[in-house]
Amino acid sequence: MATTQTFSTLSSFLDGNWQTPSEPMRAVYGAVTGEQLAQVADKPTDALAAVVHGRTVGSPALRALTFHQRAMILKQLAQVLNERRDELYPLSRQTGATDKDALIDIDGGISTLFVFSSKGRRELPNSTVYLDGAAEPLARDGSFLGQHIYTSRPGVAVHINAFNFPVWGMLEKFAPAFVAGVPSIVKPATDTSYLTHRCVELMLESGLLPAGSLQLICGGVGDLLDHLDCQDFVSFTGSASTASTIRSHQGLRDNAVRVVAETDSLNASVLGPDATPDSAEFELFIKEVVREMTTKAGQKCTAIRRALVPEALQQEVIKALQERLAEVVVGNPTDASVRMGPLASQRQRKDVLNAVDALCESECVKVFGDQSTLTVVGADKESGAFVSPMLLHCADPNTATRAHTVEPFGPVCTVMPYKNAAHAAELMNRGSGSLVASVFTHDPSVAIEFASRAGAFHGRLLFADRDSAASSTGHGSPLPHLVHGGPGRAGGGEEMGGIRGVLHYMQRTALQGSPRLLGAIGGRWIKGAPEQAELPHPFRLSFNELELGKTIHTAERTITLEDIEHFANFTGDTFYAHMDEEAAAANPFFPGRVAHGYLLLSFAAGLFVDPAPGPVLANYGLDNLRFIKPVPPGDRIKVRLTAMEKNLRSEEYGEVRWNVEISNQDDEAVALYELLTMNAVTA
Repeated sequence: MATTQTFSTLSSFLDGNWQTPSEPMRAVYGAVTGEQLAQVADKPTDALAAVVHGRTVGSPALRALTFHQRAMILKQLAQVLNERRDELYPLSRQTGATDKDALIDIDGGISTLFVFSSKGRRELPNSTVYLDGAAEPLARDGSFLGQHIYTSRPGVAVHINAFNFPVWGMLEKFAPAFVAGVPSIVKPATDTSYLTHRCVELMLESGLLPAGSLQLICGGVGDLLDHLDCQDFVSFTGSASTASTIRSHQGLRDNAVRVVAETDSLNASVLGPDATPDSAEFELFIKEVVREMTTKAGQKCTAIRRALVPEALQQEVIKALQERLAEVVVGNPTDASVRMGPLASQRQRKDVLNAVDALCESECVKVFGDQSTLTVVGADKESGAFVSPMLLHCADPNTATRAHTVEPFGPVCTVMPYKNAAHAAELMNRGSGSLVASVFTHDPSVAIEFASRAGAFHGRLLFADRDSAASSTGHGSPLPHLVHGGPGRAGGGEEMGGIRGVLHYMQRTALQGSPRLLGAIGGRWIKGAPEQAELPHPFRLSFNELELGKTIHTAERTITLEDIEHFANFTGDTFYAHMDEEAAAANPFFPGRVAHGYLLLSFAAGLFVDPAPGPVLANYGLDNLRFIKPVPPGDRIKVRLTAMEKNLRSEEYGEVRWNVEISNQDDEAVALYELLTMNAVTA
């Protein structure tokens, strides 16, 4: 390969400093010209120091912050990167990505930070402990309970990333780990490490990150994995063979290091049996296959590798795909006319072409994509890592083996015919596990059948039709809200998935003890824990003044038949259980006419609310409402209202969760719920 005289040396950021790489060095080449762009060290200066720094500096700094504080830092980081993302686009073009490709990688990565920040502040408490479900009663009198909690593990997360998404691939792992309170050691793939390097530089230059919370290794990892223990993590994206090597590492096995991997995936897309050539789903399918073949030059772990179509439509599908692929302009991503850039490296091009040759030896026929006649715009075809989009046809997918096991990681897709939905699902599943599969159908019965037959083999299923076409993110777009991973060949891991991705980096522990002790640990009052029932009324206390367990026990109110009839006529809720004595008595749930559940809630509020202006700013809802026992006319109700949980939401106000129990004259609970209010921080 031709080389230039000047290129950058990519340093690693370890142990709190940018470290000068030491010999030997590895060259990093550009995808478009083949010229050397950078060099990286063969191994880090001191991998042990990096692990120790993460554990002793990064971990304590992160664990000292609440979930909300960590999430807010993510938002600020996302804003910094968003303001300076134009600095990343030129480097992205060097990797072979068009600006549309870079949008997925760079802007998609930034968006992932925003999403995890938002979900962290909305779905996690403003504390360092996450409660997993409600307390479990372990004694009849409620004096002994069980409670699952999640806490941050005091280790480091080693993120070994793939070459195809240098920014998104790094940020989608970093974001949930950071919210979980676990520092990251990022190891990008060498071929595109210069783009990750610059992104990490921007993050560190922001000054937002606690010391030790983010480290970077450019080049080889050396003996890094030897220093990990049971509190650490390894998250890998790449080939199944490399994942197997990592999983079999003696130190990782001996120390029970948690390893998650996202590996090879022969993803399938199905044109549903209900589709016709003039249907909207047919057109959507053709567009999506072409888009998945050409976006990032097909270098996506979620790209469509197998296009399954009804037998009667296979030739029409092939023709439609040929026509669309003929319009694709291949070349230098800096040229505005170019739709598909090169692969990431010459090595990658060789691997893709070899894989296509293997498929075409016996099982497949190439029906589009002649490398010898490929025209490349704005670059030299041989110096850069350019390939043509290639469409293959496997006429007999039943007897094929390579077509379901060999993955050309580039702009390659194989069309396969199927007989019926059951047959299509069987072919989908022969990929032995994938990250994603899609079905283009407008028939609910078809969607139900594929979900049932194929769901267990795929991490994500997209059902695409005309109704969602305008808003759908498409077959190949992993979203931070949903799990990204898949069974079997796809690695068996799960990343992102909203808060699920955060909890992956935490330890779930089962606690046992009294309500008082477990409530103190979890930061949530539990029934049976001490109450503070003395004056003042809890609504007179500001957020800062209010202590968990602060309680009011109200006076009683008698429910009359006139109350029930007035409520029914006033609201229009004249359901027979409230208005027809004979019909109500015939109902197995009621002794006769009973009060409306919402009448009880209204009367309860009347019993516990302090009406004067004060620290309570708003009542904005209730959770977990259950009506336990019917209340007939003549019963008396009373309320216990207890401050259950507090979460600071801003400098001015915080959320208070109240445990509410409505009981009758016999002290039997008739309704239970959790009331949510916003309270001023100070009086």
